[in-house]
Amino acid sequence: MFDVNEYFDGKVKSISFKTADGAATVGVMAAGEYEFGTSTVEFMTVTSGSLDILLPGESDWKTYGPNETFKVEANHKFQVKVSRDASYLCLYK
Repeated sequence: MFDVNEYFDGKVKSISFKTADGAATVGVMAAGEYEFGTSTVEFMTVTSGSLDILLPGESDWKTYGPNETFKVEANHKFQVKVSRDASYLCLYK
């Protein structure tokens, strides 16, 4: 079944589910700045809007738009800035 998760006082919401390739979430983020931690490798694809991402070990932010994907290794933290509400799909490996 589906699990619904809320973070950052409800500004980030996701629904988790299983795919043929493993666990995944689809979610939305309200405008704001967030820090997330990973426990597995994550492939995050923006589905609407855009996300400004600062990956571990990087000094420059990069903007990802619809259908663009970034990867975060397991056991790392990454920063996200959202200027307007956005949505995403995240696959966990």
